[in-house]
Amino acid sequence: MSDTTPEVKKIYQDMLMSRTPSERLGMASRMFDTAKSLCLAGILKERQGLDQSQVHKALFLRIYGNDFSDTHKERIIKKIFQDK
Repeated sequence: MSDTTPEVKKIYQDMLMSRTPSERLGMASRMFDTAKSLCLAGILKERQGLDQSQVHKALFLRIYGNDFSDTHKERIIKKIFQDK
C-alpha cells in the first residue's frame, strides 16, 4: 500500500539519485544505526536484567527475526554466540 503520488515518488527518487553513491551509503548506514538504537532501547525497556549476550540475541531477533526460518535463526544464533 502506498499513499505517495507518482509525482512525489519521482521527486524523491531524483533527489536520492542526485547524491553520490558514498552519500547514499552513508544515509543508509545512519538510518540503520538509528533503527538499531531504537530496537535496543525497546529491548532494554521491555526486558530489564538481560546480560549482554541475551541483549545481542534479542537485538538480532528483533532486526532479522522475520528474515529467517526458526531453524536458520537457531543455527545463526548458535554460530554467532558459540564462543561467548
